[in-house]
Amino acid sequence: MSLKKLPLVLLCMLLIGLCTVNPVKALDASTLRLSINDEVSDIEAVSMNNTFYVPLRELSEALHLEMLGTVHIVTVKGNEGSLIVYQQEKKAVMPDGREEAIQPFNRNGKLMIPVRVVSSSFGYSISYESQANLLRIQDSRATLSKDDFIAKYTEELKPKETIEKPAQQPTKKPTVPKGKVVYLTFDDGPTATTGQLLDILAKNQVKATFFMIGNNVQKYPSAVKRTLSDGHALGLHGLTHVKGKFYKSPSSALAEMDTDNKYIEKITGVRSTLIRPPYGSKPYFTQTFRNKVLGQGYHLWDWNVDSLDWKYKEATASIYNTVMNQVHKLEKSKTTPIILMHDQKPTLKALPQIIASLKKEGYSFEIITEGMTPINFWEDKR
Repeated sequence: MSLKKLPLVLLCMLLIGLCTVNPVKALDASTLRLSINDEVSDIEAVSMNNTFYVPLRELSEALHLEMLGTVHIVTVKGNEGSLIVYQQEKKAVMPDGREEAIQPFNRNGKLMIPVRVVSSSFGYSISYESQANLLRIQDSRATLSKDDFIAKYTEELKPKETIEKPAQQPTKKPTVPKGKVVYLTFDDGPTATTGQLLDILAKNQVKATFFMIGNNVQKYPSAVKRTLSDGHALGLHGLTHVKGKFYKSPSSALAEMDTDNKYIEKITGVRSTLIRPPYGSKPYFTQTFRNKVLGQGYHLWDWNVDSLDWKYKEATASIYNTVMNQVHKLEKSKTTPIILMHDQKPTLKALPQIIASLKKEGYSFEIITEGMTPINFWEDKR
């Protein structure tokens, strides 16, 4: 029988099985939200080379599958068996032992693989309707027919409107002015006083890097937007800042960073690869943790100047002297200062004086960017 004589629905199913999707107007942005059974998920599927790719970790979590492995070999376990992805060899071994050539890639720190590889491995079928913006995987637990699903989620299935980005997260180190450079970094934000902190930086025409906590990101979204629009860099500081939760396991640490990143992206439209674990990377962020988290494309940053503003609080003179004394010691060894401060009200009092003194001593202020070699307590250059 020729393809022309096949019923339209059957022809569509064959095309889906081959995962060959023709470019259509509905896919101008080359992305769709993936639907799972009777729900529209937040997972973004990307169309490349006529194939839809999805972030493996996010889909595994949504399907309640266990994902583990190394940077190069990832295993996803389910009731049907295990799917093994070999990134360097560019192949996937299905639960039934079949091998398939794939083209995995990294997108914003996430491992992307064809959605059909996961769906076929764990008993899901795929439905694709370009005009309805539908990309859906389902198994026996789905209750809605295709038409009912589309009718119910018409608005949710529409491609997201392009987010007006106030500024792009820099990916390369900006041109550094001649002279001495210093990096101001602020942890634990955003907070109710972030606006005042940004006002001080703006008044002094100074840029900084903010390592933000995911739970606070959700609480103060406007502060996150302004931080980026003012030209500062956004970094990740986890989700909870609770030692027992963040350092429970390497997987929990990665999950906190990924969730923090997800919140920031939802608000600003950009992601970050810069991370700073709660309380700094030593002693808790061991090699096992680093392999797990940095293996996903993140870059670890600590500091070499501790303001101790969390300790001194209202003792403005103590904060100022602590920072300047450490900066002067680093200057003797020609080491660039990376100053740790916190997004808190007491710090606001010491900050203007610190900035004024550093400027007087010839320092210019830069932001940390992805293209820089990370500085951390472990000397891990990933």
